[in-house]
Amino acid sequence: MSQSLLQMNTIFISIVIEALPFIVIGVFISAFIQMFITDEMIAKVMPKNRFLSIAVGTGMGALFPACECGIVPITERLVKKRVPLYAAIAFMLTGPIINPIVIFSTFVAFGDSWKMALLRCGLAIFVGVFVAIVISYVFDEGQLKNYIEKKLKHHHDHEGHHHHGHDHHHHDHDHDHDHGSHVKITFAMKMKDMVDHALDEFFSVGKFLVFGGLLSAAMQTYFKTSNLLQLGHNHITAILIMMLLAFILSICSEADAFIASSFSSMFGTGPILAFLVFGAMVDIKNLLMMLNAFKKKFVFSLIGLIAVFVFVGALLI
Repeated sequence: MSQSLLQMNTIFISIVIEALPFIVIGVFISAFIQMFITDEMIAKVMPKNRFLSIAVGTGMGALFPACECGIVPITERLVKKRVPLYAAIAFMLTGPIINPIVIFSTFVAFGDSWKMALLRCGLAIFVGVFVAIVISYVFDEGQLKNYIEKKLKHHHDHEGHHHHGHDHHHHDHDHDHDHGSHVKITFAMKMKDMVDHALDEFFSVGKFLVFGGLLSAAMQTYFKTSNLLQLGHNHITAILIMMLLAFILSICSEADAFIASSFSSMFGTGPILAFLVFGAMVDIKNLLMMLNAFKKKFVFSLIGLIAVFVFVGALLI
């Protein structure tokens, strides 16, 4: 008993420690977007055309070193900033895979070979683009945005009214100053707000990480991987099993390539890629964060779509 608990504890701590830095990066990027990037800026950058905006969303991930732990807050923030939902989702799916850190870790994990790293990016972009296109036709943009805004309002009402008193105080304060120092104050205030915001979000995302990490550690400890792998005899079941395993293990996209390469003796390229792509798009931590950010119906449709396209992609490779 105590042995397996110890093992579970070790796995749990390693999951949390691995994910924390990326959650911190994620919430800070999200807070930075909140404070310094206006809706107008994003509206200018985002093409009006559905397919072009999906392409931009897909490529944006290359600029953000966020893993799937920190990507949901950034995506939610982008949707609030009037980025079309489907473009934000394309970003959420490909971001954790096509960013430089992850590409490099995949390259290293598979014996300094570009093959898996490039195939992984290719499959991720394929899945991201097609899922986003389907979402753009199936889901009503406004409905989900209203849901997010309503949730946010509820969160603010919840925080009590001391903020309002606080704001008045700031405004009186500003009037006493001339214009020059006013700019300084607002920048300092923006920075302070950004840190406050990041902290708030860190604790709200953090609890999902801890809960997801515990769940994942328990699954890994009490769920015999070997039994699962015996089922993976033919190509189709092997792909499905590796997708399931990726979900259960919930490893950060920066580190999952090292786990995947340990399975590569047992499985061909397809199942390994399914593990690498599905796990970075959907895992336990991420699922909890998505359920917190979006409507349940939307999240489960999204996961279904991802699963279908990853499966099809892995079969074709």
